[in-house]
Amino acid sequence: MKDTENSGTGTKTYGGFEDDERAAMQERAQELKKAARRGPGGAKADGEIEVLAKIAEMPESDRLIAERLHALVKANAPELTPKTWYGMPAYAKDGKVVCFFQSSHKFKTRYSTLGFNDSANLDDGTMWPAAYALTELTAADEARISALLKKAVS
Repeated sequence: MKDTENSGTGTKTYGGFEDDERAAMQERAQELKKAARRGPGGAKADGEIEVLAKIAEMPESDRLIAERLHALVKANAPELTPKTWYGMPAYAKDGKVVCFFQSSHKFKTRYSTLGFNDSANLDDGTMWPAAYALTELTAADEARISALLKKAVS
C-alpha cells in the first residue's frame, strides 16, 4: 500500500493507519513478545512497573488522571492485573483486559478515555456505555468509577 501524508494534520498514513496507530500496534507486538518471555509469576509485578512507566511518560494533565485511576483500580478491583495494552495502562482478569486508560495525548484527541472491554460485567439491558471521556476527576467521578470497577469484576 502507498504511504500518504495527511495535509490537514501533517501525519503520515501507512496502508490506512496513521503514525500513532501504527506505533500503538508496534507497542502491542512488543508487549506480546515480553509476555511470552516472562513467566506467569512475574506478570503482575512487571505489569505494574510497565504501567507506572507509561503513566510517567504522559503530559501532566493526563498523568494526574492516570495516577488516580491506577489507585482506584488497586483499591476497588485488586484482582485485576496491571499491564500495558497497545501502549496504554490497562487492567486484566484471567488474561483478558477489563479496562484501560487512553491518554488524550496517545491519539491527539480532545479528551482522555476510560474504556471497558467486553470482559467487564457492565451489562445493563440492551445498551450501556463502554467508554467514558475524562477531562479531570472530581470526587463524584471517582465514586462513580469505583462503582463501575467493582461491577466490572463482579
